[in-house]
This record gives sequence, structure tokens and C-alpha cells, in this order.
Amino acid sequence: MRGHIILSHGSDSGPDATKVSVLAALAESLGWSTTRPDYREDDALGHAGSIDPRLARLGAAIAASPVPPVLVGSSMGAFVSGLASVDTPVAGLFLLALPARIPGYARPFAAREGVPTFMIHGYRDEVCPVDEAIAFARKAAIPALLLDDDHRLGATLPTIETQFRAFLAGLSGEPA
Repeated sequence: MRGHIILSHGSDSGPDATKVSVLAALAESLGWSTTRPDYREDDALGHAGSIDPRLARLGAAIAASPVPPVLVGSSMGAFVSGLASVDTPVAGLFLLALPARIPGYARPFAAREGVPTFMIHGYRDEVCPVDEAIAFARKAAIPALLLDDDHRLGATLPTIETQFRAFLAGLSGEPA
């Protein structure tokens, strides 16, 4: 096993959502173990109300990980992955369709400094403003890829897979 990856789905989605399923399959094909927490029960509490329960669920998954995990998140999953990294050591962050803030939640998005991080966002994201995501990436000096896609990033999934493969190779010290 190369390491462990925890993939967090977005709101109004589930652990079998397209992006997290495709990325989990890719990671497993490369020798990584994966976990996909189910946040659907938490999401019934609304966007702001779901964050703390999601953080608790993600924290339990991190604690159960055999090694500091790589956190992968889409939308709300990206938001909680970053916040969890501030509180717990992780091996990396791969963030998709990142909301830089959640209305009604006091804590803005944050991520642990010094952790290998990569962000992908769609120019046409109608849910999470691209300018806010870019501003976070600029402030945190993390690499970001902006794609001609909407919030779901469905049209660019092959590009996301390529970037994820390269990200994991970088963490493993291998050529992409």
C-alpha cells in the first residue's frame, strides 16, 4: 500500500458520486487504499449546519487511517478537508470546486500550511465563486488549475484524473 486516501463528497451527493468514485478507483489501481465517508445524514442539517458533523465524521476517518492520509474533497467535501487538515496532520490535499466560505458558518476556509495541495476549479462554477477560490489559492500560494467547466466538473473529469495521478505520483516521489 502506498498510502491512504479519504475522499469526501459534496452536499446533496453521496460516497458513490461520480468524481469521488472515479478518483477512488484510480487511486486503488495505483496501490492506494481509500475510504469514502457518507455525509448524507449530516447534509440534512443544511450547508452551515453540516460542517461540524462532517468534521467529526472526517476526523474519525483520519484517526482510523493507518498513516496520515491524503484528503480529497469536492465542494463541501473540499471545505471540510481543508479545515480538518488544520487540526490533524495529513499527507496532502486535493481540492475540487472549493467554496472559500460557507454562508452562515463563522470559520472561513483554511488549510494546513506546508501540506502538498492542489486545487481544481471551473470557470463557470455557479455555486462556488471562482474569484474566491482563486483568491484563496493566491493567498496560500497553492497550485491551481482552472477549467472551462461548471460546479460539477463533469466535462473535464479526464483532465482531473490526469492531475490526480500526477499529484499522487508527486507524493510518492515517482514520475507522473
